[in-house]
Amino acid sequence: MSPEHGPRRSRVVAVEPALTQLSKLTASETHRLDRAIVAISVSPQLGTPVPGTLLRDYSDEIDGVRIIYYVTALQTITIVAYVEA
Repeated sequence: MSPEHGPRRSRVVAVEPALTQLSKLTASETHRLDRAIVAISVSPQLGTPVPGTLLRDYSDEIDGVRIIYYVTALQTITIVAYVEA
């Protein structure tokens, strides 16, 4: 990785239930959630695995957000299934 580039991020996609949840958030909640989404796009393993599934559960206690997501096999796309802020 060259010095002028940061870590490669996965592309983040939200499925319909998450999009519906996003549309109900305030600007402040959306801003807090954006920071969490950037964090998992850079490091998809941040979340805790949900036993028996491909899902991961990421909670940021400081910003008060929670994201349920999964990452594609090549770790190029992170699919957000649920958001809470």
